[in-house]
This record gives sequence, C-alpha cells and structure tokens, in this order.
Amino acid sequence: MNWTKTARQLIATASLSLLALGTAQAQSMVSVNGSTLNMREGPSTSSPVLWELKKGYPLKVEQRKGNWIQVSDFEGDRGWVARSLTGSTPHHIVKSRVANIRSGPGTQHRIVGKAEYGELLRTREKRAGWVRVEREEGVGGWIARQLLWGW
Repeated sequence: MNWTKTARQLIATASLSLLALGTAQAQSMVSVNGSTLNMREGPSTSSPVLWELKKGYPLKVEQRKGNWIQVSDFEGDRGWVARSLTGSTPHHIVKSRVANIRSGPGTQHRIVGKAEYGELLRTREKRAGWVRVEREEGVGGWIARQLLWGW
C-alpha cells in the first residue's frame, strides 16, 4: 500500500471519528419537556427530589439506566430524571454574571438587552461563536457562546 492511499484512509477515519464525536455530543444533551421535572438522587420515583426544573432546562446526559437518565446541569449538579419527561428542544443557560444580548452575532452590533446568571433561553440559531436566543416572552437576540451553557 502506498503512502498516499494510507494518508487518505487515515484522514477518512479521522473525519468519521470527529463526525461521530459531534453527533455523540449533540445526543448527550436533553431538555425538560413538561412544565416541570424532578431531578432525583437515584433512578426511582421513591428517591428524594434534589431539584425541580422548569420546561426547557438543558441537561447533559451522563449515563442511562432503563427509563432513567443521570444528568448534570450547568453548575455540575448531578441527579436522575425520567427519560420520558425529556426532549430535544435546544436551550441555553446564562453562565456569566451578566450577558449582553445583541442585535446581531458580534460585538459590533448594538446591545438590545441583558441576561443574568441562570436565565433560561431558547436556542434559535448558532453562528461563529454566537447563539441567537429567545426569552419565554419572545424577546431575543445574540449572545456570545462562551457566556452560555447548553446546546
């Protein structure tokens, strides 16, 4: 086998691996599907409730066990949620103290509002390090991706 063919095979394998990694990352997030969801200590309705989470709250999937998913939130808190009560609607949480909401994806765009730590925002679009988000009441804009946690 010549070097060119080997190099092409390595590049193809690496590309497929990166694609799979990206897909796995996208699939490793869920959001609260109903109006509220209980995050529990263990994978059972008899386990104590740690947190009550509201609709849209993004969670990172850590592991699966039957009808339950162990998840973590933007602060690193872990718990278990019923898989049937989660969905795939992307949301973000503000992880900085305050984040400027801008009219476009870049610091050259005017500030149209501010979002505070822990605020839940619906993800509408992603572009070059920026995320277009929307508040529950429909008002939105662009926030730098580094100030957010979610998908």
